[in-house]
Amino acid sequence: MNGQSFIKTFPGNRQFIVAAKDILAAPVDAIVNPANSGLSHGGGLAAIIASEAGSTLEDECDSIIERQGQVPVGKAVVTNAGRLPFKGIIHAVGPRMNSGNELKMIARTVIYSLKLAERKRWAAIAFPAISTGIFNVPVEICAKAFKKAIPLYWEKYQDSSVKTVWLCLMPDDFPLFEKILKD
Repeated sequence: MNGQSFIKTFPGNRQFIVAAKDILAAPVDAIVNPANSGLSHGGGLAAIIASEAGSTLEDECDSIIERQGQVPVGKAVVTNAGRLPFKGIIHAVGPRMNSGNELKMIARTVIYSLKLAERKRWAAIAFPAISTGIFNVPVEICAKAFKKAIPLYWEKYQDSSVKTVWLCLMPDDFPLFEKILKD
């Protein structure tokens, strides 16, 4: 890997790969979409994912909201991947800045998303920096949440099918994530 990536290895041949990388190019079974509670994809990475996936993704999201209502912060739902080359997309709802307990809520969102990937028996999943875009949570808080969530998940769910977790970052965010996650 280049200077804009690193790998943390965990027991059981599990890997946490942190990279300045386009999430749509990650070699994974599923990607995580940083969604809002209404699964409307109006801006940021969510809009890019929805545009690339096509109308079947939007239709499925609308159907989920009609059936079960809004997705609470800290939770996630799975949909098809539309035209994207993945087995599915996990739409994870992270917190907005100043909603309280942002670090804890991002960690909860990450773990919940990993549990959904496990239910689907997916081996590799890619996350963006949850809540750091239009939800304005500082990168430092997000990095600390991932530092907490990833080892906690693999410690608690040692038989998980999830063996590889990618964290795909914007190049400008990579140095701070690297500093926090390598500590």
